[in-house]
Amino acid sequence: MKNEITIAEAQRLVDEWIHTYGVRYFSELTNMAVLTEEVGELARIMARKYGDQSFKDGEPQEPSDEMADVLWVLLCLANQTGVDLTEALRKNIEKKTARDKERHKNNPKLTFTTTDGKKG
Repeated sequence: MKNEITIAEAQRLVDEWIHTYGVRYFSELTNMAVLTEEVGELARIMARKYGDQSFKDGEPQEPSDEMADVLWVLLCLANQTGVDLTEALRKNIEKKTARDKERHKNNPKLTFTTTDGKKG
């Protein structure tokens, strides 16, 4: 079994790391720019791995590290702004469920028919 980390624990671990090794958090605006940069790095890998672009020699090809970088900076921003991401995610799921519980099921763009005539 893997050692699982809850969102709250991840927020705590990042905060502990920042105060132990990072001296202090970067400013919120700097971290927003860093988040944008990390999302761009993830996008580059996704475009090359799953899209039409090809990798350059020596370029990273796995998205996992970039996804972790995105999560790290998001956790930093949540800590800096006092956001409990566990509660925020719970509320976001409730909002999406109330708003979209039928919308996607009724979207013909998301349904398809298999070769045996079944809806997918």
